[in-house]
Amino acid sequence: MGSGIAGLIAARDLLGLKTEIVGVGAAKAPATALSFAAGRPIAAPSAQTFADGLATREPHADAVAAICRGAARMVEVTEDAIAEAMRIYFDDTHQVAEGAGAAPLAALLLERTRLANKNAAVILSGGNIERARFLAVLGGATPSAA
Repeated sequence: MGSGIAGLIAARDLLGLKTEIVGVGAAKAPATALSFAAGRPIAAPSAQTFADGLATREPHADAVAAICRGAARMVEVTEDAIAEAMRIYFDDTHQVAEGAGAAPLAALLLERTRLANKNAAVILSGGNIERARFLAVLGGATPSAA
């Protein structure tokens, strides 16, 4: 529902920083990206992503207002990109990330050319994933929506 990015925007603003914050959404759950583009909450016909934390059909008005006020842009990532980011986290750092937690890394990888020679960071959060689903991802699969 946007609490993560809204919190980042609030912290940045309270600290008086100029850090660019980029929102991330699942391409198969486009409500937040559509709402950001419109500047108001927009309902999406579906939210068919296995990244449960991104599966929003209609974002909360307060979250949309915060995102519109403080995010530079939204990046939409595919299910395959999310699954690959989960594998990268596990293989490279031995951290378990659920789909929504890995989505920022998927976006960073998607934007690597745009961000070349710039400082960039992602926040890894969310390890709430079922064992069978995580094993499928580690085995190279991309799960279907829950």
